[in-house]
Amino acid sequence: MNKKLIGIAAIAAAAALLLSGCAGEGTVAAAPKPTAAAKVGSWSAPVLNIDFATYNPLSLIIKDQGWLESELGSKVKVNWVQSAGSSAANLALRSGAIDVGSTAGSAALLARSNGAPIKAIDVFSQPDWSAILVPKGSAIKSVADLKGKTIAAAKGTDPYFFLLQSLAKFKVPADSVTIENLAHADGKSALESGNVAAWSGLDPLLSSSVVTAGSKVIYDNPSFNSYGFVDATESFLAKSPDLAQLVVNAYEKARAFAEKNPAATEKILATAAGIDPSIAANVIEKRTKFAINPVPGATQTAVLKVIGPIFVQSGDVASQGDIDSALKSLYEPSFAKRADPSAIK
Repeated sequence: MNKKLIGIAAIAAAAALLLSGCAGEGTVAAAPKPTAAAKVGSWSAPVLNIDFATYNPLSLIIKDQGWLESELGSKVKVNWVQSAGSSAANLALRSGAIDVGSTAGSAALLARSNGAPIKAIDVFSQPDWSAILVPKGSAIKSVADLKGKTIAAAKGTDPYFFLLQSLAKFKVPADSVTIENLAHADGKSALESGNVAAWSGLDPLLSSSVVTAGSKVIYDNPSFNSYGFVDATESFLAKSPDLAQLVVNAYEKARAFAEKNPAATEKILATAAGIDPSIAANVIEKRTKFAINPVPGATQTAVLKVIGPIFVQSGDVASQGDIDSALKSLYEPSFAKRADPSAIK
């Protein structure tokens, strides 16, 4: 059995008792370096709109520790907006509600392919955050058994593309199932209430459902997950490279914090997500990898090249040409390349 699933199973049993690399393709011209004025406290904008998400533990650390507020003082207001999923973050980025947001790499590619002016400026983790679950007591044993069934998944997110890849692997035609487009929390509720036969879920809700409701993972494949991206709007990067660099510096400080303090990270996640600490521990220790190269590039492209054609097949993107064009312009690696965690006091 997959070690990650053994971890989930062990937690479920306990609950039952007590309850990477180079800049890669599409590298664009380097963004402007922060100005000298920015370094002495004169920032480029009066407000920084940034998201936090339970699927992005580094964002939770930054918010919890108050690093941005400490650095910006009274000169810039930090406006935190919670993202319930990659699709919600993409909508907020596109509407201008946030300047910086957390998405799966697949969702960033989808948005860029459909014309959203966003860039990936940092990679926050290599997660194993998606899997397909069925309710407690379900007779469904594998993905092959899903033909003719209704499955919950949030379109435009990694679990949705995880589902499409899984159906293809097990030769289940996508048009032979009904996909209910539900936000992650709603998908979990639909699964546990029996309103859908399966759910392609996202951590920490996924692990929580296994522990608290006895839901069963029928398929887990880390290679089907794309990386976690920190995205920013092109207009924000053009107008506020100083703030963008500050955010990336904070992300890299948070990465070091998470690697050095897993217990504290688990506590922050448990509090933010309202979940049992044992569930948060499973997510952080067994289903999330922070020790990666944060510079978006060739490593992420290799994954997205596999996912891209599925967008076209599913009708989510008009053509492969749109995918190829997006891959060539998705990354802005210069911020992560010059990230300086020590610049955050």
